[in-house]
Amino acid sequence: MAARHFLTLLDFSPAELDQLIDNAISLKKGWRSGEIRDSLRNRVLAMIFEKASTRTRVSFEAGMTQLGGSALFLSPNDTQLGRGEPIEDSSRVISSMVDAVMIRTFEHDKIERFAGASSVPVINALTDQFHPCQLLADMQTFREHRGSIRGATVTWIGDGNNMCDSYINAAEQFGFKLHIACPEGYEPDAELLDANADRVKVIREPEEAVRGAHLIATDVWASMGQEQEQAIRARAFAPYQVTPKLMKLADPEALFMHCLPAHRGEEISEDMLEHASAVVWDEAENRLHAQKALLEFLILGG
Repeated sequence: MAARHFLTLLDFSPAELDQLIDNAISLKKGWRSGEIRDSLRNRVLAMIFEKASTRTRVSFEAGMTQLGGSALFLSPNDTQLGRGEPIEDSSRVISSMVDAVMIRTFEHDKIERFAGASSVPVINALTDQFHPCQLLADMQTFREHRGSIRGATVTWIGDGNNMCDSYINAAEQFGFKLHIACPEGYEPDAELLDANADRVKVIREPEEAVRGAHLIATDVWASMGQEQEQAIRARAFAPYQVTPKLMKLADPEALFMHCLPAHRGEEISEDMLEHASAVVWDEAENRLHAQKALLEFLILGG
C-alpha cells in the first residue's frame, strides 16, 4: 500500500483531522500527567531542513523522543536536495532507512517530488506555499479554549503567505469563514481564493475584517528569504498591525494567535502577546502535541 503523506491539510479528510486533533489533546493531557508512551518505539524520523527553525526542530525531535522513537537532523549541508543528487534518488535512499521524513524547504514542488518517490510518509514542515503543521496546532488551540471552530469567523491580517494559504485550506476542512486583510499586491494564491470564494473573502480594511471575528491570526511582514523587502513591506503593512484597540472590534471572546517568531512593534503592538486574548504560548506548545498525533497517524496507519 502506498504511503500517505501530509503535504497540505487537504491530504486528510475533515473527519481524520478532527480525530487527529482529539488525539493531540489526549496526548497533551497524558504527557502533562507523566504518562510514558512508547507507541513509536524503534521508529526513526528523518528531519530535512533547508530552512532554519527553532520550534519545528524542537517539537518534532522532542515528539519522537516522547513517543519512544528517535529523530535525525539533516542540515542543508547534509542533503542539498536536488543540487548534488536528484530529489527522487535522495527520497528512495532516505525513505528506505527510516519510518517517516519531515521536510522544511522552499519550493513546494520539491516536497511533492520527494513524496512521489518515497516509500514512507512525508510531512510538510513548511514550504513557501503551505505550513499545515502550524494549522494543526492552531486548530487544537482554538478547540481547547473555545470548542469547535466550525461556523466561526476567522480573520487573517497581513501577508498572503504560506500561513494564509494554509488558513484557506483550514477554512474548507474545518468549516469556518475566513476574512483576509492585506494590502493590494500581497494577496494569497489566486487559485486558492477562487476555489474557496464561498467561504473566503479579501477585505482591505483590517477594522472591517476583524469585526465580530472569533479568531485573529497574523505573521511577520517579511518571511524568510524576503528580508531585502523589509522596508517596502513595512510601509505597505503599517496599517495592518494587530493591537488591543483592533481586538476590541472582534467578538468579546475572540482569541489572538501568531505562529512566531513575532516582531513586536511591527505586525503586532509591543503589548499584544500579553493581551488577554493571546494564546500564542499554548499555540506554540501545541506544535509538539499536534505533531505527535500526526506522527502516530502516519507511521502507525491512522
